[in-house]
Amino acid sequence: MTHHPAPLDDRRYQAVRSRDARFDGEFFFAVSSTGIYCRPSCPAVTPKRANVRFYPSAAAAQGAGYRACRRCRPDAVPGSADWNVRADLVGRAMRLIGDGVVDREGVTGLAARLGYSARQVQRQLTGELGAGPVALARAQRAHTARILLQTTDLPVTETAFAAGFASVRRFNETIREVYACTPSALRGRPRGAGGQAAGIPLRLAHRAPYAAGQVFDFLQRRAIPGIEEVTGPPGGRRYRRTLRLPHGTGVAEIREPRPAARGQGAWLESRLHLTDLRDLSTAVQRLRRLFDLDADPHAIAERLGADPRLGPLAAARPGIRSPGAADGEELAVRAVLGQQITVAAAARLAGTLVAAYGKPLPAPDGTLTHLFPEAATLAEAPLDELGMPATRRRTLRTLATALADGAVRLDAGADRDEAERALLALPGIGPWTAGYIRMRALGDPDVFLPGDAGVRHGLAALGIGPDAAAAWRPWRSYALHHLWNPTP
Repeated sequence: MTHHPAPLDDRRYQAVRSRDARFDGEFFFAVSSTGIYCRPSCPAVTPKRANVRFYPSAAAAQGAGYRACRRCRPDAVPGSADWNVRADLVGRAMRLIGDGVVDREGVTGLAARLGYSARQVQRQLTGELGAGPVALARAQRAHTARILLQTTDLPVTETAFAAGFASVRRFNETIREVYACTPSALRGRPRGAGGQAAGIPLRLAHRAPYAAGQVFDFLQRRAIPGIEEVTGPPGGRRYRRTLRLPHGTGVAEIREPRPAARGQGAWLESRLHLTDLRDLSTAVQRLRRLFDLDADPHAIAERLGADPRLGPLAAARPGIRSPGAADGEELAVRAVLGQQITVAAAARLAGTLVAAYGKPLPAPDGTLTHLFPEAATLAEAPLDELGMPATRRRTLRTLATALADGAVRLDAGADRDEAERALLALPGIGPWTAGYIRMRALGDPDVFLPGDAGVRHGLAALGIGPDAAAAWRPWRSYALHHLWNPTP
């Protein structure tokens, strides 16, 4: 007898019935009898199937007239892992919308960055997500507004503009439509002392399991003096770094969850200090990319775990991540600095670069003193302080020039293939450097670096050759992190 799989919506309903958090952010469900929409893991009583409608995005559910559930907060779910994997128009557009491009440059600016017409972008997004770029950006602004209302003591008027709304009237209308209450009611009790001076506390959601120790180890080994620091013992570390943002600067702090607390919530505790609150959404998205919070650990484990040699490592390290970058151009410069030297030496060299050419913060924040140097500054810099060979200095200046004039684009919506080709065309940049930049700066989950010394060592330790990597698609970037540490 031939088995016919259940229709997609029926399978989604089963995920809702089982409150399966793996699907949070992959789809949303709305209940016609209550007028609310939720994430699949919502703890409320499961509604009747006849009353349930499914939507591919929160914006689509909002556009259909549903308000966000106050219990499960569906606006705070991780992003779909599809946007990391996909390199097409929709994937690139979603990454740019998350970075705040629509709020800053409008739909015309979004379309120009993607190389398509505004009509094509509208059609593609609406076809797949049930909402166009304006509605998707509006949903993001509403989420930002809720965070500001519930975590700061900013006046409502200031909150409206900080969240990206063009008018207080539109802000009030959106809050009523999305949350079915006024901004004052959404805020609830007065926040008291704190506000912007104390920073904005956030919970950065992810899909469990999350190998926090592996991520913090990776970032700690590469921390650049002056712009990054990692303090505290393993299991309770604190990562802090400076951020250059569209409207100002910021300092971000992310805490490593303690082992005893890991079962208490699928998120990382964070705090942001911003000179301009309009940068909140952008800063959050950059931290999400840095900490790889939108990954699907179950899909990754299923593919890598099927390999008889790599499988034991995947089983021993559930929730492994491939850290991205808070700034693509910064990461590219760091990659060139790290050519043919150790990780520790590269971090020290980058610290020298920051001290010589970075922009000082208005006031030091602990050991954080600078922003990473801008590409335009490095393009004209002698770089004599670095003590590198002249050919490496030329490579660094050539890269900086290409970044400054737009010949190489590494923003959230960059075409990965085009970026890699442009990088390889620069003198002194080979496959390892271009691949590493593609993996981290552009968040590509399927990069393999067969020429990397650590990868060769890891392959040898497992008794396999580089051809084995073909079976690990589309998650080869995650396999690299296993190979760099081949002993569980």
